[in-house]
Amino acid sequence: MKKKTLKKGYMLVLATLVLSNIYISPALADTGRYGNWNMGRWMMGGWGMGWFGMIFMIIFWALIIVGLVALVKWLVQSTSSKSHSGLSESLKAMDILKERYAKGEITHDEFESMKKDIS
Repeated sequence: MKKKTLKKGYMLVLATLVLSNIYISPALADTGRYGNWNMGRWMMGGWGMGWFGMIFMIIFWALIIVGLVALVKWLVQSTSSKSHSGLSESLKAMDILKERYAKGEITHDEFESMKKDIS
């Protein structure tokens, strides 16, 4: 079973290489058109950027994606830091303290002592 799948994998790789070689082959270029300017299938008549251009395209898009991720991360952190400031937490604690005093869970002296601790 393992040899059979390995053989199929080799055949698939070989077929891919053969077909891609045929597709990429410059012999398929249509040189008779465009007044013998040799435009063929490739942009700029085979004088395009090639691998150099592809590498820079990958770098360009990677930088765009990294920039967007950094922007979203910065926006999330800046909005969350505003909501978690010390002032809002002390107000929340004061509300809880007032609620506990109103329910009778703590005495007036405890309330005043805790109020000093919060502020």
